[in-house]
Amino acid sequence: MADNPCTRCGACCASFRVDFAREELASEGGPVPDGLAVEVTARTCRMRGTDHATPRCAALTGTMGVDAHCAVYEWRPAPCREFGMLAPLAEGDPACALARARHGLTPLPA
Repeated sequence: MADNPCTRCGACCASFRVDFAREELASEGGPVPDGLAVEVTARTCRMRGTDHATPRCAALTGTMGVDAHCAVYEWRPAPCREFGMLAPLAEGDPACALARARHGLTPLPA
C-alpha cells in the first residue's frame, strides 16, 4: 500500500460526484458518517462537496498529488470502493486518468 500512488493522489475525490444509497449512511446501519452526506432523493445521498462546481469531497484531506487521502477510507461509500485502488495500476483506468489530468497529474502507468 505504501507504494500505491492512490494513497497520496486524491484526484478522483476532487473530480466526480459521489452518489450512493441512503442505506449506506451510519444512521441507516451503513458505514458512511451522516455529516459527510447530503440528501439527494429519499433513496439517494451524495458525499458533501462532490456536487460543487469545483468538486472536492469533504472527506479528502491533504494536498492532492502529494499526500491526499480519504479521512473516512474505512467508511467510504460503495462508489468510492468500486473505483478501486488497484484498477488504475493494473488496467490504466480511464476514469483515473481523466481525474488526474483535471488536476495536472500524469496518468498512472498501465
